[in-house]
Amino acid sequence: MLFDDRTDAGRRLARRLEALRADDVVVLGLPRGGVPVAFEVARELGAPLDVIVVRKLGVPHRPEYAVGAIGEGDVRVLNDEVWRHVGMDAEELADVERAERTELSRRVKRFRGEHERIALTDRTALIVDDGMATGATARAACQVARAQGARRVVLAVPVGAADAVRSLRGDADDVVCLAEPARFMAVGQWYGDFGQTQDSEVAELLDRARSRGETGSVRPAT
Repeated sequence: MLFDDRTDAGRRLARRLEALRADDVVVLGLPRGGVPVAFEVARELGAPLDVIVVRKLGVPHRPEYAVGAIGEGDVRVLNDEVWRHVGMDAEELADVERAERTELSRRVKRFRGEHERIALTDRTALIVDDGMATGATARAACQVARAQGARRVVLAVPVGAADAVRSLRGDADDVVCLAEPARFMAVGQWYGDFGQTQDSEVAELLDRARSRGETGSVRPAT
């Protein structure tokens, strides 16, 4: 065990990220488990907190094999090489994207309610999760944040598999990971309390972040 819980992990991660305090930074938690960690980071840095909701575009009948990802604001990032390799046509891709857009919208509504996404244009996007096993979702988040206009993308996690951390260095401008244990099997093994984060908790933390007086640097996305 490395961390008592996500709150402990977030506070310890924030200390490593102190240098970002001077940046125009937006802290983005990956729902759901990354949000309690991101909440503590945002509080320590005095930065606005938001979620970054992404959906991978999977190959039909092989959804774990992603050809790209989508995010809010009609953002789509596509790996053309993978798309050509798997032989998907434009109609199949459109069908997959349509379904994932529906799910993305549903999740955004559930987590953020009527609040708008915070603009990332020309800012530092600090993407936070509670850990990283394969890095697939974190990679999609980095790509989407950059497509949404972020000037710099930083990925930060308390603990991660060494191979995943290394592979993400090509997608983020910086990757911060407090611990890369040699015998990494699952993120939860490094927490004393790794209970499931509920949707209601994500919404509550976002509301608390908005109301604690750190919204001066918040610019809604247009």
